[in-house]
Amino acid sequence: MADTTTEKQEIFNYVNTFLGGGMVDVELDPIHYDTALGKSLSKYRQRSENSVEESYITLPFEQDKNEYILPQEIIEVRKIYRRSIGSRLGGSADGGSLFEPFNLAYTNTYLLAGSGIGGLATYDFFAQQQELIGRMFGSFIEFTWNTSNKKLTILQRPRADEEVLLWCYNYRPDFELYKDYKAFQWIKDYTLANCKYMLGEARSKFSTIAGPGGGTTLNGDALKAEAQQEMEKLEQDLAMAVAGGTGYGFLIG
Repeated sequence: MADTTTEKQEIFNYVNTFLGGGMVDVELDPIHYDTALGKSLSKYRQRSENSVEESYITLPFEQDKNEYILPQEIIEVRKIYRRSIGSRLGGSADGGSLFEPFNLAYTNTYLLAGSGIGGLATYDFFAQQQELIGRMFGSFIEFTWNTSNKKLTILQRPRADEEVLLWCYNYRPDFELYKDYKAFQWIKDYTLANCKYMLGEARSKFSTIAGPGGGTTLNGDALKAEAQQEMEKLEQDLAMAVAGGTGYGFLIG
C-alpha cells in the first residue's frame, strides 16, 4: 500500500488555509479533518464512476474448497477464466486438452498467413469451436458473488489446485485518486465544505458570546448554509463528470 501521508497533509493544509488558519483560530481537531476526508472519499466512490476501474486478478483455487473471500476493494466479479478444459476430472494434464484462445503460433502459422490458406473466417470458426468445447467440458465456471461480505462461491467442487483469472470491477486505491488531478481537487473542495459544516454546527450552538464590548455574534448558521450550497454544487459536478468519468449520458425510453 502506497504512503498517502503527504497527500492527506496537503488536503488538511488546504482546508485549514481556506478556513483562515494562521490568521484566526480554527476550532477543528485532527479527528474532524480525518472525518471530513473520509466522508469525501465515500461520497466520491458512491457517486463518481471515475472512482472504479476494470481489472484482472489471479486467484488460486484449492481442491474441494468452494468459498473464497476477496479484498474489500473489489465491487463486482464479472467472469472467471481458466487455462484448460475438463480439469475437474483431475489435474489440468489429466482432465483434457488446453483451452488457449490466444494461441499466437497456431494463429500466425495457419490462419492468418498470406499464402491463401485459412483467413479470418477460418479463425472465427476455430474460436467458436473452442468456445463450444469450453462450455461442454468445464472451461466456464459458474459462481455467485456477495457484494456485502465479498464472498465468491464456486457452484461446483474443484477437484484439483488451479490458478484462475478473475475479471473484476474494483475501487481505485486512495493514492490513485490523490494523483488524479480532477478527483484530487474535488476531494479537497468537498473536505473543505464538510469542515465548514462541522464548524457551523459547533458555532450555531451559541449565537453570541458575552464580552466586555457587548458580546460577539458567531457565524454558525452562515457557515452551515455556505457549506450546504458548496456540497450541492460539488455533487452536481459529479453528475456532470467535472471530477472525472463520462457522466450519466442520455437515456431514451
